[in-house]
Amino acid sequence: MPIYYNEQTKEFHLQAKETSYIFTILRNNQLGHLYFGKKLEQRESFEHLYDTTIKATTGNELKEGETFHLDKIKQEFPAYGTTDFRQPGYQVLQENGSRITDFVYKEHRIYQGKPTLEGLPATYVEQENEAHTLEISLYDDLIDAEIILYYTVYENYNATVRSAKFINHGQQDVQLPRVMSASVDLFDSNFKMVHLSGAWSRERHVKERKLESGIQSVSSTTGASSIQQNPFLALKRPDATEDIGEVYGFSLVYSGNFLAQIEVDQYDVARVQLGINPFDFNWLLSPNESFQTPEVVMVYSDQGLNGMSQTYHNLYRKRLAKGKWRDKARPVLMNNWEGTYFDFDEEKIYTMAKQSKELGVELFVLDDGWFGTREDDTTSLGDWFVNKKKLPNGIDGLAKKINDLGIGFGLWFEPEMISKNSELYRKHPDWAIQVENRKRSEVRSQYVLDFSRKEVVDYIYKSMAKILEDAPISYVKWDMNRPMTEIGSAYLGADRQQELPHRYILGVYDLYDRLTTAFPHVLFESCASGGGRFDPGLLHYAPQGWTSDDTDAVERLKIQYGTSYAYPVSSMGAHVSAIPNHQLHRSTSLKMRGDVAYFGQFGYELDVTKMSTEEKEMTKRQIVFYKENRNLIHNGVFYRMESPFDGDGNVTSWMIVSENQDEAIVGRFQVLAKPNVGSGRILLKGLHPTYQYQVEGRDGIFLGAELMQAGIPIKDQIVSKTGDYSSEIYRLVRVNRGPNI
Repeated sequence: MPIYYNEQTKEFHLQAKETSYIFTILRNNQLGHLYFGKKLEQRESFEHLYDTTIKATTGNELKEGETFHLDKIKQEFPAYGTTDFRQPGYQVLQENGSRITDFVYKEHRIYQGKPTLEGLPATYVEQENEAHTLEISLYDDLIDAEIILYYTVYENYNATVRSAKFINHGQQDVQLPRVMSASVDLFDSNFKMVHLSGAWSRERHVKERKLESGIQSVSSTTGASSIQQNPFLALKRPDATEDIGEVYGFSLVYSGNFLAQIEVDQYDVARVQLGINPFDFNWLLSPNESFQTPEVVMVYSDQGLNGMSQTYHNLYRKRLAKGKWRDKARPVLMNNWEGTYFDFDEEKIYTMAKQSKELGVELFVLDDGWFGTREDDTTSLGDWFVNKKKLPNGIDGLAKKINDLGIGFGLWFEPEMISKNSELYRKHPDWAIQVENRKRSEVRSQYVLDFSRKEVVDYIYKSMAKILEDAPISYVKWDMNRPMTEIGSAYLGADRQQELPHRYILGVYDLYDRLTTAFPHVLFESCASGGGRFDPGLLHYAPQGWTSDDTDAVERLKIQYGTSYAYPVSSMGAHVSAIPNHQLHRSTSLKMRGDVAYFGQFGYELDVTKMSTEEKEMTKRQIVFYKENRNLIHNGVFYRMESPFDGDGNVTSWMIVSENQDEAIVGRFQVLAKPNVGSGRILLKGLHPTYQYQVEGRDGIFLGAELMQAGIPIKDQIVSKTGDYSSEIYRLVRVNRGPNI
């Protein structure tokens, strides 16, 4: 039984694979936090973990309890307005203006399995015995309202999953200006906060900062999880590394405005909270209505950052992503975008597809520009009918011709947007997010559709479904290219305008759910100006995302390295593009571009008709190599080794090891060549110490322990003949040569 309840001491003990999470019912019948960390043996009482030390200048929430001070008690879902002056987990505004509540323990139940969250993506189980769930009901009798806290622990993952549901059983409206999904008070604040930050073309760079007194946070107010920040943070002990030491991970399964924050109080306790960003948010909860928060996936590792990441990779790849493409090998694709942009016709696309097939490509993707009167980025979003000037035989005719070559056909959409110059906008100007009598900011001459309106989502669904029904399409690239501004809805009342960003995301999830259900054979890839909405919420529907618009191999080292902190390699779209690179105008070798892109969902984004014979021959070899190794890359265990964020960032290395440790693939990348350097070696990870391995291209057989402790000698620091921007791939295979090497 992974969830225990100690009747005498009123304690809950949740055990994941190697993790314990313990909390208790306090004397005031609220919930107090006791422990989160390495797995503990179940015992009849954990009362020794409860701190009753008297502190000066504290308020007593119980008159008879001089040692009961909420501002020093570690809590489980803290309230606002009594004697705890830290940030609360929630606030409930009542009709009389009061924000004071008293949600106390009412009842609980423990059961196998995991509930779905209405309208929201979430981790799941395929068999009920994979996980156990605890539901705790907290009730405030005065306002007749309930909070249900959900906790799920997985048998085979070091993950604890939390969310909350607010229910109004009363006769009056209440408002929710703050609804965090989880709040955790840790023992202390001796941590470094690790988060993923950046901007367009340099998303998810790794940032570290020491926790200090006060609040430190990352958040988004763009209407999406954002390019600038990611709904993830980790707390690592100062001496923790990639492979040793304590790390706590917190990941929000959500694609909209979020807040992830840590508050360090006067007693050096760190309070971690994640949820919908309360900035410009308010939810009106009428009688008999409920509000469900997104879920937070909490991970504990005593094996460093790699240990934390591997839990997220495994869980998100197997029990967050879903559908046919979750476990299936993804096709090697060719996307025409950087090859043609808007300048193409049917003959051009067919020629590119034909030559792509000759290289071994399995899927050709037609990007932006195929619909309406679209010749640039100023028109036609929302007009999802084919541009017959470019494609006289329609999407169905082109798709069938490409299918006849023996490869699949994919198509780009930007379904959440509307161009000012479009038939749809002229018919329905009120369908755009806007505030009456206020100017509307334009980005790429487009507005955001109001997905809080069911008729808008229905219209886009019917438009996309018709195309997917009429043509043999096996892949959809779903783009989203601008943030929300002038946030308002012609549909919502004045008292619900601050609900719009969340209702919008619920509309996005609804459209994804309907399309993926109706077209289960289609592989969906999410995109948002590159990596602007690369989050667990979309990973539930689209098992891969476009990692960044920046396809430069050198920049991709940092982007893919940072992304791997919370997201599996199987989720990262990674393409080889032409040089000079279109974002940085840097020229790197085709070899390095391919070597970096191997560690993701591999493809090309260029004009194949302009490649030289030599480039085409190398591309064929790259595609063969990727096909031979994609199951390992998709399903293996990923290890980070040398970081582009350490030192001068000149060298990056990582590797993937099969779950049975029989094979591995290693990538090592060097940005700049250096003169007259000494010899070096790369120390491998994750191998079985007593297995014998052949390093392809090198003589000899090596024990796993030797490769991890003594490493592989690096020939001339990979300077060789390539100069700057060089790379090496090492392929390891287990061999059986008997006890003697």
